[in-house]
Amino acid sequence: MHEWFDSDGLRLACHLARPPGVARVPGLVLCHGFPQGPRGAATSAFTYPDLADRLARDAGWAVFAFNLRGTGMSEGDFSLDGWLNDLRAAVEALEERASVSGVWLCGSHSGGSLAICLAARDEHIRGVASLGAPSNFREWELQSGKLLAHSRQVGVIRTPGYPPDLAAWTHAFRELDPLASAGKLPPRPLFILHGRDDEIVPVAEALALVGEALGSADLRVLEGAGHRLRHDPRAIALLLGWMERQA
Repeated sequence: MHEWFDSDGLRLACHLARPPGVARVPGLVLCHGFPQGPRGAATSAFTYPDLADRLARDAGWAVFAFNLRGTGMSEGDFSLDGWLNDLRAAVEALEERASVSGVWLCGSHSGGSLAICLAARDEHIRGVASLGAPSNFREWELQSGKLLAHSRQVGVIRTPGYPPDLAAWTHAFRELDPLASAGKLPPRPLFILHGRDDEIVPVAEALALVGEALGSADLRVLEGAGHRLRHDPRAIALLLGWMERQA
C-alpha cells in the first residue's frame, strides 16, 4: 500500500482498486482484523490490495483496502475506538477518491465486528459482509492487561507509555457492541461468512449475530473452513455473489 489518507491526524496506508472505464460504481471498504503472531502488525493486511484488485475486476466495484492505525505502514497505536474512527475515515476517503453510487463494508474477524458497529451508527452505509467476526469484544475487556501486552508483542502498539489511560483504552471494548449493532442494520443486508472449524471464533458467534439482525442477515457456514476465510476460494466466490446482488 503506497497511498495515504488521514484519520485523526494520522497517516494511514491504503490502496484503491477501480474497474477501468466506468464513471460511477458501487464502493466497498475492506477492513482487516487484529494481527496475529510476533510482530504481526508489520505484515497485517499485506494481501488485501490483491484481494481489492480481484474484487474490483470481477465485481466491477471500487474497492478500498487500508491499514488500521498501528499496522503495516500506518501511523499510530491500536485502540478499538481509534480503529472505528479509521474505518469511518476510510469510507470518507473512498467517497472522495472515487465516484461511487453507495458504500458497503466488508470486514474480517474483528474488522467485521467493527464494520457492523459503524454501519449501525451510519445509515448511509448500504450493507455489511463479515468473515469470521466475533459478536462482542467481551474477552478483550476482561483480559485487557493481557491484550495490552499482546498488542505490544505483535507491534500494533509501538509508542512507549501508550495508552496514557488504561481505563479509557479499555472502555471501548464495552462500549462497542457488535451484537446490539446487528439489530440496528435492518432492512440493510448483513452477509455473514463463517468457517465451521473456526478455532478462534466459534460458529455460535455468527448465529448470535444472525439472531439479532431480524431476518435481514444471510448466513453461510463453510464446512471444513477455519478462521482465515479470505484465503478460501469458496468464501471469495460467495462474497462476489453477494456483491452482485447489492447493486
